[in-house]
Amino acid sequence: MTQEKTQTQPKQAQQSADKKAQQYGVTPQSVDFNDWYNEVVKKADLADNSPVAGAMVMKPYGSALWERIVRWLDDEFKARDHESLVFPTLIPMSFIMKEADHVEGFAPELFTVNKIGTEVLAEPYVLRPTSETIIGHMWSGWLNSYRDLPFLHYQWGSVFRAELRTKAFLRTSEFYWHEGHTAHASAEEAQGEVRMILDLYHQFCRDILALPVVRGEKTASERFAGATSTYSIEGMMRDGKALQAGTSHYLGQKFSKAFGVKFQTRDQKEEFAYTTSWAISSRIIGALIMTHGDDKGLMMPPNIAPTQVIIIPVGRKDNFDEMVAEGEKLAAELRSQGVRVKVDKRDGVTNGFKYNEWELKGIPVRIELGPRDLEQGVVVVKDRTSDDKETLSREEAVSGITARLDAIQAFLLKRATDFMLDNTVTVDSYDEFKAAIEAGKWVRAFHSGDPESERQIKEDTKATARNIPLDDAEFFAEREEGVCVHTGKPAAYGKRVIFGRQY
Repeated sequence: MTQEKTQTQPKQAQQSADKKAQQYGVTPQSVDFNDWYNEVVKKADLADNSPVAGAMVMKPYGSALWERIVRWLDDEFKARDHESLVFPTLIPMSFIMKEADHVEGFAPELFTVNKIGTEVLAEPYVLRPTSETIIGHMWSGWLNSYRDLPFLHYQWGSVFRAELRTKAFLRTSEFYWHEGHTAHASAEEAQGEVRMILDLYHQFCRDILALPVVRGEKTASERFAGATSTYSIEGMMRDGKALQAGTSHYLGQKFSKAFGVKFQTRDQKEEFAYTTSWAISSRIIGALIMTHGDDKGLMMPPNIAPTQVIIIPVGRKDNFDEMVAEGEKLAAELRSQGVRVKVDKRDGVTNGFKYNEWELKGIPVRIELGPRDLEQGVVVVKDRTSDDKETLSREEAVSGITARLDAIQAFLLKRATDFMLDNTVTVDSYDEFKAAIEAGKWVRAFHSGDPESERQIKEDTKATARNIPLDDAEFFAEREEGVCVHTGKPAAYGKRVIFGRQY
């Protein structure tokens, strides 16, 4: 009897999951998180596969989301006196070879161009994996004096890195980003730039994307190829894995020495510039999906959502056009409040289909407007974060929309923060470490800083050191002393390191 009951429960759970998947069009996260993600990306019209292996096509909805990300960050860069420029996609192979750590780090990922038409090139070009080398080459001709510094430059574009296992937004052979590159007269000024950008990324994730992230420094094993130090922001996805959401690198004088980027100081001496680089890429959209999504699909934070409110006119054939017109009037009232709003004017599509589709796309607020609602001066309002509907006066719905959107934004940030904190554990033994990682948790543990130990941990558990939280980090900043969880040697860093499996 007990055995029969045990067999029946998984069957019932699977039937329930299948029913939910059929209703909303996506596999529930608890059944298969990977399938859920891939289906949401495609069915919510964010992106599609392309005929180019490993590359995606960003569809209008995904592109609109990326445009909002670009616009916010671009305004912030310019407000900090950074200037945009544009460099070629093709980089001479010899440039990549000039910085030893850089070429070692990127060699397996390079796409090369060997021919133009039928002519074989004397020197191959590389499709840029990143632009430190070509920018360094150009800077060497632009920089003469300390008066020219700082150079505060960035560009928007795409880069190319060969990926064996691709996943839309997260890992594709071509992806979109900005890459910041700055040159300074002193190490202190360059390091200040690195921290300023890291803090800006943190602000963007927290306030705009409702993503709680941990600011910290990468261990030596996890640094950017050629960097003196690398800082990152790390977020926890709803399957417990970590996603590196942005990086900021202090490059010291490595690249300036390799490319002759030097200047005359105030006391007429010659010195190499101190440089930085930093980036957030389109993988941040993957972070947004996996931090906030649920079994119905996307859940867009209002501050970044391309559409904050969808209005669905509800009517019969003989009065549908009238309801659409009323929906447009309501939309105009909401736009006067600064709201990004659309009216679903499609005829011949059931209301239920529309409701599910806009839930799948994660629109923060849905407003339904029918003939009876119009007569009574009310509308039906549903938040994406709730299963309940409210009937409100039209005036109340319009005047309260900003507060409603703010409440949704705050809810999503708290929900994601609570999830991260609840799924991060502090351990002091390697057995505890392995058990927590296997359970899909982040682990806070002391570590010796030995790269070989990190390699063995990764081999044992598939977990990597995500970062060493900064002293002023919002999460996990406590200073502590202890012994390495893996080797038993004295711990480095004066605090615990965050480990986790990663995307």
